[in-house]
Amino acid sequence: MNEDRRIIVQLLIAGVALLFAGKLLFIQVLDDDYKLAAQNNVMKKFIDYPLRGMMTSRDGELLVVNNPVYDITVVAKEFRNSDTLALAKVMGIEMEEMREKLAKLKKARSFSWVKPQVLFKQLSPEEFAKIEVYLDDFSGIYVSPRTVRGYQYPYSANSLGYIGEITDRQIKRDTTNYYKAGDYIGRNGIESTYEEHLRGQRGISFKMVNVRGIVKGSFQDGEYDTLSVPGNNLTTTLDLDLQAYAEKLMEGKIGSLVAIEPSSGEILAIVSAPDYDPSLLSGRSFGKNMGVLQKDSLKPLFNRPIMAAYPPGSIFKVLQSLVALQEGVIAPGEFIYCDNKLIGDHAPPGRYDTRRALKYSSNNFYVKVFREVLNQRVDDNTFVDSRLGLDKWVTYMSRFGLGSKLGIDLPGEKSGFIPNSAFYDRYYGRNRWKASNVHSLAIGQGEILVTPIQMANMAALVANRGYFYTPHLIKDIGGQGPLEKYLEKHETGIQSQYFDEVIAGMEEVIQGTATRAYIKDLPIAGKTGTVQNPHGPDHSVFMAFAPVEQPQIAISVYVENAGWGGRAATAIAGLMLEKYVKGEISRPYMEKYVLKGDFLY
Repeated sequence: MNEDRRIIVQLLIAGVALLFAGKLLFIQVLDDDYKLAAQNNVMKKFIDYPLRGMMTSRDGELLVVNNPVYDITVVAKEFRNSDTLALAKVMGIEMEEMREKLAKLKKARSFSWVKPQVLFKQLSPEEFAKIEVYLDDFSGIYVSPRTVRGYQYPYSANSLGYIGEITDRQIKRDTTNYYKAGDYIGRNGIESTYEEHLRGQRGISFKMVNVRGIVKGSFQDGEYDTLSVPGNNLTTTLDLDLQAYAEKLMEGKIGSLVAIEPSSGEILAIVSAPDYDPSLLSGRSFGKNMGVLQKDSLKPLFNRPIMAAYPPGSIFKVLQSLVALQEGVIAPGEFIYCDNKLIGDHAPPGRYDTRRALKYSSNNFYVKVFREVLNQRVDDNTFVDSRLGLDKWVTYMSRFGLGSKLGIDLPGEKSGFIPNSAFYDRYYGRNRWKASNVHSLAIGQGEILVTPIQMANMAALVANRGYFYTPHLIKDIGGQGPLEKYLEKHETGIQSQYFDEVIAGMEEVIQGTATRAYIKDLPIAGKTGTVQNPHGPDHSVFMAFAPVEQPQIAISVYVENAGWGGRAATAIAGLMLEKYVKGEISRPYMEKYVLKGDFLY
C-alpha cells in the first residue's frame, strides 16, 4: 500500500515537472510574446517619425524642405541618480536652468516616470555633434531624431503656414488617434489644410539598450519594426519669380495682391502686406518669434488676401454692368443721360453707355441702372418691388462667388458680405425701404464687403467670359493632381455677348483712369477703384487681366490708405502683368514710383 502511494506521488511530481518544462519551452522557444516580455528590461521602443512632404513651386523649385534636428529625452526613473550638474555642463547651460527644466517636466500633465520626456528640443546637427560623445555617461538620456521645416526663400509665409507642437485640445479632437503629445502638426496655411497629405505615417523600431540606456542595435534584427511612410510632396501653383516680384512691389505697404491663372484657378502669386520670413516660425525660436509677430501693430500674421474684407469701390461696376445687361435694363451701346444730381461724381455730366461709364467710372450711370435692376415693376408696391429686385440681384452676386467663402485651400477664409432684403428689413423695417435707400451698393460702397481673393476671382471670371474655377494653391498632391473640387467649373449665368461689351469698356479704362497700367503691345482690361475710408486716406484698388484675348493672368491689388485707384494699385498691377506675360519690365520709372511709395502726392 505504501509502495503504491510512493509511486503515485512520484508520478505526480514527474507530471508537474514535465508540465513546467513544457511551459518553459513554450515561453522561451516557441512564443515570441513571452520573449518580448522577458527581455523588456533591455529593449526600448522608438518612434520613427516620417519625413513630412516637401513643397515646390509650379516649376519644381523647392520652397519647403525638412531639416534634421535632435530632441534629447529623459526617462525619469532611469535618470534619478544621474549627475545633473555634469549634464548641465555638457549642454552648456547653468545649473539653475537645468533645475527649471526638470521641474517643468514634473509639472507637465504628460509627465511619466517610465516614458521618455523631451528635455532639450530641436538641437541642430552641429549642436548635437558637439555633445553626442558625452551622452553615454548619463543613464536615462536618449536621442530622438526629428525634422523641422526649412525654407529656401523668404516668401509666402502666410500661404505656406507653419507647423507647431500639437495642443491638448487638438489631441482630444483627433478622432483618428493618430497624434500623441509632443507631435508636430500643421498650424496654419497649406501646412494645416493639407496636414493629412503631408504628415505621412509614423513607424516603430525596437532597439537593444544596455543598462545605461545606450542603443546597441536592433531588437531581433528588426523583426518587429514598422517602417515610416513619408508624406506626399505638394506642388504649389505659385510662380516663384512672380511671387518674389510681387513681394518686392508690396514692401512697405499695407494691403493685398492676388494673381490667378483664369483658365485653371491656380494662384500664381499671393501677397499679404506686411508679411514675414517663414523661417522665423521654425526651430527653437518659434515661441519667441511668434510672440513678437503677435504683438506687431501691423499684424503680419493676418492673412489679408483671404481674411480682410473691404468695400470693393468702383471695380464693382464691372459686375453691375453684367447684371444690368443680362437683366435687359440697358442694352449694349444704349446711352443714358446723367446730370450728376443723384450722387457725387468725378465723371462729367453727359451721355453714357456701358463702355463710356466704365471708362470714366460714372457713379450716376450706375445708380440709375441699379435702380432699374431693383425696380422692374414686378409689384405695384415700390417697397415690395425693391425687395424682390434686391434678392434677385443677390442671386447674381452669389453666382459671382460673393457673399460666401470661395473655398480656397487655406484656413481662415472670410465670406465678405452681400446685404439682402432681410438685412434691410432689420435695419429699416419690412417694406419700409426702397432702391433709393440702398443706391450706394451700385458703386461698391455701403454695406458690401469683399475679400481680395474674391476681387481677383471677379477679374478671372470676366477674363473667362462667364465662369471660374475656385482659386487654389496646390496643383498636385503626390503625383495625383489637385483636389477634385478645384477642377469644377462654376458658371455665372451671364450670356457671353455681354462680356464682350464690358471687356471693351475695361480696355478703355486703361486709356482713361488706369494709364499707369498701360503697356505697349499688351492689351489689358481693367477697372480702378477708390474706396472711401472715414479713418484716413482712401484705399487704392485695381483689378485686371491680360492679354484680353486668351488671358494668362487675372489680378487684384488693394493698397490701404494710398488714395486713388489709378495710382498705387494700378501701377503695381501693371508691372505684375508685364512681368508675367512679357517676362521683363519696360518701364523702370514706374517700378521706381511704386517702390518709393509716395502715392498721395
